[in-house]
Amino acid sequence: MIFTKEEYSSRLEKVKKKMSEKDLDILVISDPSNMNYLTGYDGWSFYVPQGVIVALDKDEPIWFGRKQDSNGARITTFLKEENILGYPESLIQSPPSHPYDYLANYIHNNKWEKKNIGVEMDSYYYTAENHNRLITKCPNANFKDGHLLVNWIRYIKSDAEIAFMQEGAKLVQAGMQTAYNEIKPGVKQSYVAGKIQQTLLAGNDQVQIGGEYSGLNIILASGKSASASHLTPTDKKFKENEGTIIELGGVKHRYHCALSRTVYIGKPDSKIDETLKITNEGVEKAIENTKPGNTCHDVAVAFWSVLEKYGLEKESRCGYSIGLGYPPDWGEHTLSIRKNEKTVLYPNVTYHLMAGMWMDTWGLEISESIRVTENGCELFCDFPRSLHLV
Repeated sequence: MIFTKEEYSSRLEKVKKKMSEKDLDILVISDPSNMNYLTGYDGWSFYVPQGVIVALDKDEPIWFGRKQDSNGARITTFLKEENILGYPESLIQSPPSHPYDYLANYIHNNKWEKKNIGVEMDSYYYTAENHNRLITKCPNANFKDGHLLVNWIRYIKSDAEIAFMQEGAKLVQAGMQTAYNEIKPGVKQSYVAGKIQQTLLAGNDQVQIGGEYSGLNIILASGKSASASHLTPTDKKFKENEGTIIELGGVKHRYHCALSRTVYIGKPDSKIDETLKITNEGVEKAIENTKPGNTCHDVAVAFWSVLEKYGLEKESRCGYSIGLGYPPDWGEHTLSIRKNEKTVLYPNVTYHLMAGMWMDTWGLEISESIRVTENGCELFCDFPRSLHLV
């Protein structure tokens, strides 16, 4: 187990309390981050139906998934054998059979077919067919949306979770330094991305720890492609007089620390240099206003007040919750740093302040992963935010 049994028990107790408040008897969890949070389960098996069931009348969560993945549950979780349910291979991608038929039968066998059952309706991993099977096979159950119930329990991190993000911070700074060292005219993006990935996974002479795959691929784009926020490396070569945006994540035990910076080969246009300076000023204001009791709105207003002072526009939010994650992203889907977002900040809340400026033909990015503390906040990373010139 990655965390103590006591920490897992505390998490489960909080989830059950919230379930009771929402009048849920059963919660079917399909998000692998939430599965991991409650059981420790960690495997690349989220491409097939799987989940964790929390029932108010059960002492432990129940893992269900493909039978060939059940040993993964035995290895990575604390669950008793009777709470590890492996469905047969005959249900995998074999219409008209479906793995959620197996789950529906389990619901009937436990006499839950008339209970209030929560499901994660807007999870990437809970498909329309998953839902169709449950409502068809359990017509007398009252299905309710339990999406983000567990996510909000995850909102405030434990010190143990913070420690893993601090390990991720060491890796992501090493990865960014690798990018700075390797980006040169004529070098392929794919080559640099490979070097970055090696550092993020294996560390280096200065950071002698190992990392894991990220919930988000390496974002690296140059020239006009830097005007798009989520383009990934190609075999295109770096060229003179082009800017490159880089967004990376360092990961330890599925806990992410994200970092974004901008590199320019040659002498940048004055508008790029000036925009980065303004953005940096906005980032500093956002950091100053990140403290317990403030809301996401307070942080957003501080950031946008700087941009508005200089006549810059940014439509997208400038931050979101970060921590435990699996592909396709590392966000925790709770807080967002934007105006009118009234979510309150508390100590050990963590978020990714993403000050990306994506223009018509160019772009730049500066970001910081931030922890709210008792009296303010602290940055996970200590890495220069100035435009890196090659």
